[in-house]
Amino acid sequence: MAVAGREDRTARGVALMALAVVFFTLIDSSAKWLMIAGLPALQVVFCRYAGHFLFSVVLFVPREGLAAFRSASPLWQAARAVLLLGSTILNFLALSYLPITVTTTINFAGPIVVTLLSIPILGEQVGIRRIAAVCTGFIGVLVVMQPWGAAFHPAMLLNIASLMFSGLYFILTRKLAGIESNSTSQLWTSGFATLGMAPLAIGLWTWPTTLWDFTVMLAIGCFGALGHICATSAHRLADASILAPVIYIQLLLAALAGILFFGTWPTPWLLAGGLIIIASGLYIWQRERSKGRPPTPPDPRRAP
Repeated sequence: MAVAGREDRTARGVALMALAVVFFTLIDSSAKWLMIAGLPALQVVFCRYAGHFLFSVVLFVPREGLAAFRSASPLWQAARAVLLLGSTILNFLALSYLPITVTTTINFAGPIVVTLLSIPILGEQVGIRRIAAVCTGFIGVLVVMQPWGAAFHPAMLLNIASLMFSGLYFILTRKLAGIESNSTSQLWTSGFATLGMAPLAIGLWTWPTTLWDFTVMLAIGCFGALGHICATSAHRLADASILAPVIYIQLLLAALAGILFFGTWPTPWLLAGGLIIIASGLYIWQRERSKGRPPTPPDPRRAP
């Protein structure tokens, strides 16, 4: 099957990337909603990936056949899937205790973690200015977490662990760049997670008690698949260097979701720390762009 070529349609690409960020916010909002409704976190993880997998099968298999499942690097794909699944589990567990704005803001430190991990794993050279940006970003994370005060919650450590898992995931994604198709990556990451989580989810399955909760349970996987489709299409229409900063609108969307769905307002500490993290991430993005490398996606939870 012919692969759609690159097009220079920047405005549409940016719009699609913004739409992808809306779907990404809906994933986290749905997960928190379902856990508040009494569904176990591991069941919510299963529903998120099972829906994504079924959506991907319906989208890719009729066009590409079983070849869509064929990986050129199955061991690396399996490792990526395990890392992404671990990151999602930890992130959803953190969401069960923390406001969505807090988890979203901490996750913006993704480029910082990837920058650090790329030194020993990929052998990349990182200059003093990017190291300074990394340190500044971690100061922003500390401002959000406030480990010195009553606002600190141990679940924030789950968020940090999720960040480390996803940082390793993106390092492997870099290693596989240009080797695997998007359809194969989608099917492997969602399919592996679905198979791995099925025994755990069935053992503690809890049915939603309202029609709305049941609808959200079915929708969470579709949100994930649609978000990935929009993001992939956006990168076909516009350069990654233009699209990368769009993800930061998720802080505003997460704040709106927190207010509308859960009645939680962002604190001044969260806003201040979020601005520090975003400024650090934008500087790292600018340095990556100037060196001709595709910027690392700022949101570390998402499959390619």
